Amino acid sequence: QVQLVESGGGSVQAGGSLRLSCAASGHTDRIYCMGWFRQVPGKEREEVADIDSEGNTKYADSVKGRFTISGDNARTTLSLQMNSLKPDDTATYYCAAAPWRRTYCSGPSCLACPLAVSEYNIWGQGTQVTVSS
Repeated sequence: QVQLVESGGGSVQAGGSLRLSCAASGHTDRIYCMGWFRQVPGKEREEVADIDSEGNTKYADSVKGRFTISGDNARTTLSLQMNSLKPDDTATYYCAAAPWRRTYCSGPSCLACPLAVSEYNIWGQGTQVTVSS
C-alpha cells in the first residue's frame, strides 16, 4: 500500500506563489503516474499536473507556464510550485497516484501518463489553497 500526505497549502494574494509538497510512503515502487488534482465544491475534480516515472510532465492548459510539478525517482516526494496565482486557482489540492497495472502495457508499449482520473486510487487528504484578489 501507498500513503500520501500533502502539505504547504495556505492563503495568498493574486500574483503570489505557493509550493505544495506530498510525501509518499509504502510501496512507492509500484506507482505508475503521480499527479496533483484540485477540486472546488460543486465541481468535478480536475488534474492540473502529472509526472511519470521518467520525469515527463503534463499540465492542464489553465496552469501551463505558472505551475511546475516535480518529484524524485523513488516516487517518495512530489511537489507543485505555483506561481502567478489567480483567484480561480482557489481549491482543495490533492496529491494522487495510479499504481501500475499489467493492462497498461502491451509488449514494449505502455500507456502514457496522465491516465483517466478513475485510475488514480491513492489519494492524500487534501490541502486548501486560497487566492484572494
